[in-house]
Amino acid sequence: MALRDELLKAIWHAFTALDVDKSGKVSKSQLKVLSHNLCTVMKIPHDPVALEEHFKDDDEGPVSTQGYMPYLNRFILDKVQDNFDRVDFNRMCWTLCARKNLNRNHLLISDEDAFKIWCIFNFLSEDRYPLVIVTEEIEYFLRKLTEAMGGSWIEEKFEDYKGQLSSKQQCLTVWELIELVGMGHFSKGMDRQTLSMGINEVFQELILDVLKQGYMMKKGHKRKNWTERWFLLRPSSISYYVSEDLAEKKGDILLDGNCCVESLPDKEGKKCLFFVKCSDKSFEISASDKKKKQEWIQAIQTCISLLKIGRPAPHREARQKRRDLRQKQQAEQEQLELRMRELQTANENKQRELEAMRKKLEEAAANSAEEERRRLQTQNELEDLYRAEMEKEKMVRLQMEEQVAQKSSELEQYLQRVRELEDMYHRLEEALEDERQARQDEETVRKLQARLLEEEATKRSELEQIHLRQQQAISQTQAEKEELERERLAKEDALHSAMQQLQQLEIERQEALEQYEEVMKKLEDAANNTKSWKDKVAHHEGLIRLIQPGSKGPQKITNWGPAAFTETELSLREKDWQERKNRPTQTQ
Repeated sequence: MALRDELLKAIWHAFTALDVDKSGKVSKSQLKVLSHNLCTVMKIPHDPVALEEHFKDDDEGPVSTQGYMPYLNRFILDKVQDNFDRVDFNRMCWTLCARKNLNRNHLLISDEDAFKIWCIFNFLSEDRYPLVIVTEEIEYFLRKLTEAMGGSWIEEKFEDYKGQLSSKQQCLTVWELIELVGMGHFSKGMDRQTLSMGINEVFQELILDVLKQGYMMKKGHKRKNWTERWFLLRPSSISYYVSEDLAEKKGDILLDGNCCVESLPDKEGKKCLFFVKCSDKSFEISASDKKKKQEWIQAIQTCISLLKIGRPAPHREARQKRRDLRQKQQAEQEQLELRMRELQTANENKQRELEAMRKKLEEAAANSAEEERRRLQTQNELEDLYRAEMEKEKMVRLQMEEQVAQKSSELEQYLQRVRELEDMYHRLEEALEDERQARQDEETVRKLQARLLEEEATKRSELEQIHLRQQQAISQTQAEKEELERERLAKEDALHSAMQQLQQLEIERQEALEQYEEVMKKLEDAANNTKSWKDKVAHHEGLIRLIQPGSKGPQKITNWGPAAFTETELSLREKDWQERKNRPTQTQ
């Protein structure tokens, strides 16, 4: 399914290029030529009658993309196998669309570099039409390109560019992307060759699945000689060529889950060795340095591990993860927008309900005002009636008040007498209560005095006991203080004796050091005399050889000259002979 999606993107570009008047339709004759070219490039048997049979019920007019897709799926894409050159396929589609859409004015890149950017766009673009590339993938591509050119990525510069893209829905078409790279907006300070090499490196990694490449030495299987080759690492194979122009391919190392890669110790004058072991044979390879060796071992091991678990190349897996994350974020955004729309709809419904309630309240207020007017009218009538009745009641109340005033004066005299009696009764009760409280206070003070006397006696006895214990502690502390004074005096005497012994040892050490310096001076004089004597003997070694004690091991017998050799001369001659022996081997 992934292969079909990638092919459809390139075919979409070609179909759009054939749509000259941008009506969304292409003539049947042009579709015949396009179908024939697609079958030729993808190595599919072409049926020229199938297109006519497919559209025989249609009119003679052009065909839209919706009409061409069933034919494309049935007669071309369903038959395609992954046995054709995708670069040739992309180049055929590129030729159709570049002639119409590519503006070469002011571009710093060649048509070949523009073609590679077009392929990278198809790889990174979204699976929806018309094809666009989002800002996340633009940043990924530009960051890769900057690293390939050896430059440093400037985050602030890209953020400024993203701010300019806000009006364009944060995406670019393929021709806008080519113009962005071709105009050198993110490659200032780089020459055209560096930019072209960077585009080629990103193209090889993303489109050709070249995970690593470089020169290394390879050991032959027949002649066992070492030859420099240009190696290309892909997810399932390692190809090696005569040079980096890939003109002459020398072989492939097919990788699978059973392969392994291990480091080797240096041997045969070669360093930084490692070997790749496959099911049928092994390959010994020498890298230029330890860093390159470790990078190649790690890259090959990563490919083998991915083959074991059946996962795609790292850059393809990373692209799929970024797409899945964007789809997840888009789904969450859509859910959020749906929720916002639901909340907005609910808010509108609430607004309508509130408006209806407001109208009802206005009607209720009008009804209430009418009822209030009627109530006030009724109240006024009742007040008039009540006022007349009040006048009648007032006359009766005045008569009653006169009677009540007379009764009240009598009652007031009676109540005054009762209050005087109650006051007298309260004063008697207060006097009795004061007397009872005085007796209780006297009893309490007496008990408190007795308790204080008892506590004072107890405290006095405790103080006497504490005084006795203090006297005993003082006498004991005085004895301990005298004992410590005697111990201090004894330790001072011992310290003084130790200091005298230390001074005596220091004097003895100085004398021993002087004797050691005299001995070292004598040894140095003797060594100088011995060296001058050995120089004289070495000068006349052709005439006289000193007879020295020999080693206990077996003696070597040589016939390389009329006289015997020393051990030093013999090792030098053996080393010279070994170098002359290795020199022809290195020449081969």
